[in-house]
Amino acid sequence: MASAAEGQPGLYNSTSKDDIERRGSVAKTEKGRWDRLWPVIACGAGLFSDGYLNNIIGPVNTMLKRIYPKEYTNSSAQANVSSITFAGTVVGMLFFGYTSDHFSRKWSLFASTIIILVFAALGTGSYGAGGTADGLLKALVVYRFFLGIGIGGEYPAGSVGCAESTGELREGTRNKWFILFTNVQIDLAFVVAAIVATVVVVITGEDHLRVAWRICLGIGIIPPLSLLYLRLKLQEPEAFKRESLAKAKTPWLLIVKYYWFRLSIVSIIWFIYDFSSYSFGIYGTSILANLLGDSAPLWKSFAWNILLNFFYLPGCLAGAFVADLPSMGPKKTLCIGVALQGIIGFIMAGCYPWLNKPENVAGFVVVYGVFLALGEFGPGDNIGLVASKTCATGIRGQYYGIAAAIGKIGAFAGSYALDSLQKAAGDDRNAAGRNPFFVASTLAFVAAGLVLLLPHIGQDTIDKEDVNFREYLTANGYDTSKMGLESASTTSSDGEVGVSTPTKKVVKNNH
Repeated sequence: MASAAEGQPGLYNSTSKDDIERRGSVAKTEKGRWDRLWPVIACGAGLFSDGYLNNIIGPVNTMLKRIYPKEYTNSSAQANVSSITFAGTVVGMLFFGYTSDHFSRKWSLFASTIIILVFAALGTGSYGAGGTADGLLKALVVYRFFLGIGIGGEYPAGSVGCAESTGELREGTRNKWFILFTNVQIDLAFVVAAIVATVVVVITGEDHLRVAWRICLGIGIIPPLSLLYLRLKLQEPEAFKRESLAKAKTPWLLIVKYYWFRLSIVSIIWFIYDFSSYSFGIYGTSILANLLGDSAPLWKSFAWNILLNFFYLPGCLAGAFVADLPSMGPKKTLCIGVALQGIIGFIMAGCYPWLNKPENVAGFVVVYGVFLALGEFGPGDNIGLVASKTCATGIRGQYYGIAAAIGKIGAFAGSYALDSLQKAAGDDRNAAGRNPFFVASTLAFVAAGLVLLLPHIGQDTIDKEDVNFREYLTANGYDTSKMGLESASTTSSDGEVGVSTPTKKVVKNNH
């Protein structure tokens, strides 16, 4: 034990079945199916807001470019309006990652929801001083930054709470439910955003885009508002009640020593995924507009974008079920998905001169759609799952927040990189469309190799990780008796690390 305690994750393999089951698993909680499931929904489904508010800015960007051609093109607004949300999201992930571990999962999530509501509303009503276009664009950029802070809280507070709540669900379904109410929500929102943009432009007409872009942003207020009541009713997850470090001194040095390597791998994979996924998603409308030509009506490029975004859904839904298969699991699913995406990306880059023709736009959308679907099948579905289940509950919010923040930095970098690659190609339209796929596909193979360095993730990984982490802390002289919100941890007379059990909790042993 002493040698294992030197800080290498995954060396504690002696965890018995009884140790895991004593930690409040589904067999020991007297709750109905809905009582177990609705916290998963309430915690995770808020990522629908992330998907909608991030994806709708693509069509809004295109509208603003048409409304203010000189002001928009000659300013930094085109890049900033699209990308500034990511900067705010990074701040929100780090901030709420800390508060969700050291204060409360519930109230961190509730606060982030309020921020989203306020700044989604302000962004809808953006108005610059004196009514100038430049002032309007600057106001929108500022509001989008603070909106990103609220969205950032959805990850370390919402997704982490969702992962912990799935621990009370039946084995063999936990990964599926986590994915259905996290990544599937984001991808569903991508499709909804594309549909909303198309319908709004058709209804208002292209002569009233000033109304259309505000309506598109305003609809983004509805999703977080619909979850407000459920989030107010939430209780802290059982795992957080048992393992929280909120009332204990955080052993930072031991944590860094134990998790630095694993966190680095997860973060790099997330960086690569977001680099491709978000940058391609934001500029998808522009790519289609170029393929269709300048004379095509705006609604037509938006309509093609619906089909393009629809390809996210089969990928993420298939990944949700595959991740629970005993022969697969999150790690293998992630690796296979990202490797296949790299292959398709290189094929697409090679065929781009043929695909880059208006008469072949259907072929472009189908191949590009398969590229996006594989990204969701692998890393889209599973990177958040990996981040939430490869660390102990006491520091899960910060661990997840750091990994997700580095991912968003990848999205931010990808948005600028894609724009720079296209500009560097000059008048060569083939190079402008092809070069981003060369870059994305190369990075996909790098990510596939890194996945092999991750540990196995099973149905009870969260419980095992908590037991292993307690053993590690104890072996290094840390007092674990104050862990848990109610300080219910105990140490037995024979020196075994006890299990933190919430008080007033009726436990039924079926074994």
